[in-house]
Amino acid sequence: MRSAAEMTRQVAPFEVVSEYVPAGDQPAAIAEITRRIRDGAQDVVLMGATGTGKTATTAWIAEQLQRPMLVLLPNKTLAAQFANELRELLPNNAVEYFVSYYDYYQPEAYIAQSDTYIEKDSSINEEVERLRHSATWSLLTRRDVVVVATVSCIYGLGSAQEYLNRMIGFRVGEEVDRDELLRTLVQAQYVRNDVASTRGTFRVKGDTVEIFPVYQEMAVRIEFFGDEIERLMTLHPLTGEVLSDDQELYVGAATHYAAGQDVMARAIEGIKAELEQRLAVLEREGKLLEAQRLRMRTTYDIEMMEQVGTCSGIENYSLHMDGRAPGTAPNCLLDYFPDDFVLVVDESHVTIPQIGAMYEGDMSRKRSLVEHGFRLPSAMDNRPLKWPEFLERIGQTIYLSATPGDYEREKVGGDFVEQIIRPTGLVDPEVIVKPTKGQIDDLIGEIRTRVERNERVLVTTLTKKMSEDLTDYLLEAGIRTRYLHSEVDTLRRVELLRELRLGEYDVLVGINLLREGLDLPEVSLVAILDADKEGFLRSNRSLIQTIGRAARNVSGQVIMYADTITDSMESAIEETNRRREKQMAYNAEHGIDPQPLRKKIGDITDMLAREDADTKNLLAATGDHRRKGVAVPLGQAGDGASEMPSGELASLIDQLNEQMHQAAEELQFEVAARLRDEISDLKKELRGMLEAGA
Repeated sequence: MRSAAEMTRQVAPFEVVSEYVPAGDQPAAIAEITRRIRDGAQDVVLMGATGTGKTATTAWIAEQLQRPMLVLLPNKTLAAQFANELRELLPNNAVEYFVSYYDYYQPEAYIAQSDTYIEKDSSINEEVERLRHSATWSLLTRRDVVVVATVSCIYGLGSAQEYLNRMIGFRVGEEVDRDELLRTLVQAQYVRNDVASTRGTFRVKGDTVEIFPVYQEMAVRIEFFGDEIERLMTLHPLTGEVLSDDQELYVGAATHYAAGQDVMARAIEGIKAELEQRLAVLEREGKLLEAQRLRMRTTYDIEMMEQVGTCSGIENYSLHMDGRAPGTAPNCLLDYFPDDFVLVVDESHVTIPQIGAMYEGDMSRKRSLVEHGFRLPSAMDNRPLKWPEFLERIGQTIYLSATPGDYEREKVGGDFVEQIIRPTGLVDPEVIVKPTKGQIDDLIGEIRTRVERNERVLVTTLTKKMSEDLTDYLLEAGIRTRYLHSEVDTLRRVELLRELRLGEYDVLVGINLLREGLDLPEVSLVAILDADKEGFLRSNRSLIQTIGRAARNVSGQVIMYADTITDSMESAIEETNRRREKQMAYNAEHGIDPQPLRKKIGDITDMLAREDADTKNLLAATGDHRRKGVAVPLGQAGDGASEMPSGELASLIDQLNEQMHQAAEELQFEVAARLRDEISDLKKELRGMLEAGA
């Protein structure tokens, strides 16, 4: 077996593939930003109006600089959109997506006032987890990488060096002891499973070993002749189709927290020593209950690490695993990048404050856990980076925003690169202020006008309750409406936006999720309720961002419902009119007739939500044995599934899939989630049947 040191990192040039060329302000912006970065400028701000093509500008800058790039965004929805657009522009390069893999996350916590311990509870999205692994794998194996991420990238991650050390290489003709290979795979946290082909497992059949890496959808097959590797292949895990014959292959660890035996032994010794010290402190303070609690919990974790090489919550021992000194910064995604990477911060006025706020929120929760004996003090070193630590790890930075924040303004002394003119000739929307009296009736009239023209509407409110009530009212008025807020899960949010563009409904009601970066060219009207209520959601920057949602449509218009003109409203309207006048003058000078933005309707769900395609493939493999029109009671779908013929089981999965989509459309998310889980179980059952030849 070969080590990572013998691997040749793939080097391919960044190359934008597009039928379009830079237009409007893009050529000047690309040239100026590239010049400043090459001249050594540490910070560059691109003040780009909504819809001017900042994503495409980023891709062309990557092509000019030919350096790895990290793009930071404030939330998963915008990261998904940005990643999807970059994938289209850079199809031959590694555009990766790195966000939190939790669909649901309840952190471990202790509330002293009520003596309540809340155990960590989470639901991990396996596809997002794969994409995280894909990002780190690409960073360690190639140069042409753009990672699109959220603040998840500053949270603790396993050591890049240890991840490299656990990488296993193979070459045709090489002699490898098969049993030694299997032991090495187990040390890299792969699990042997000779039945199911799931990521992070391997299986053995005679002289053949198949490995299912966590970072890709394809499997690796190694065929031996005695102890000699006779053939290496990459194949489809379900169909078994050979996609390529390889002379050399490398396989990465199944977890970011993989550790060799020597590292694990050192970590365990460190944990034991810290435990003894902490127990002495607690007993000296008379905290006998806390001491007993800590002893039981930590001893159990140590036994798990000794026996199976990991434990639940192993990230809380990352200080010992990494061999760091207390108080030092944890490893994170930034440590996987080469030194010359370029950081791009999109919607920087939101993203930069987020990064600075992560550390204290995490610390306040963990202090309570440590004080009451639920965790060792070293658990506090499993944390996000502090702001100064973040700055130490980044180099040259490009900030993108229609409304740069005070931090970015200070970094460049107000010397922005401006991108105001849109390639399509579209101008900023007209802004109209209307009184609040009768605003809902007026809004309904405006909506009906847009619906007749097959256009879409966004309505932004101040609270979740207002969003829900307005959605109900509009539905009763016969208007197809949905609402979007922070409790809607990640992929469902992206699907809602996609459905709005497709015309499956006409009005989307939301709160601050409707501000930054949502790319919705079909939206011709943005209605801002209570525009005169000064505050975070109605600040100058927030209003400019919200106005920008209508800037991608030729007929774009913004209606502010307000009884007074606040300073924020006046400032936002003035800036919008300044840009609008500049754009109209440019169009008149160059004879440009504004063109509607024609943008392919696609999103990260094309890349993530493969459930439907996966289901269709499974159904196709069983033949067409569908039973139509049979309703399946929720929770009873799995009853007797193992006794069903594969054709009937396929039909059942098909029905449940339709029910799941119907539940999601009706906003019955709990029902949809339970159906999703049942479908997942049944698909495992069906795969087992197909592999067994049933």
